Amino acid sequence: MHKHPLSPTQLRRVPSQFSWVDQRLVREHVIDQLSHEACALYLFLITVADAQGLSFYADCSLCQRLSMPHEGLPQARQALIHLGLVAYQRPLYQV
Repeated sequence: MHKHPLSPTQLRRVPSQFSWVDQRLVREHVIDQLSHEACALYLFLITVADAQGLSFYADCSLCQRLSMPHEGLPQARQALIHLGLVAYQRPLYQV
């Protein structure tokens, strides 16, 4: 199959600050094992992480930003830890 950009004006460019998504999400079907809350948390964490993959947000801030009930955050975080996508030691996350 020959591929070509559908919209040349929307070509992605690597910005000076960027983050990445672990391709295991799709390649190894990891995303199939995650809840919507865990996916939202992972997306947020990879977006705000620094060059070492580190970020820190209080639980209350994360829940507010993600419109997530407070009781949903521990399960979402634990799912990401279990699958090796995130390391966590309060208040620090590493992706």
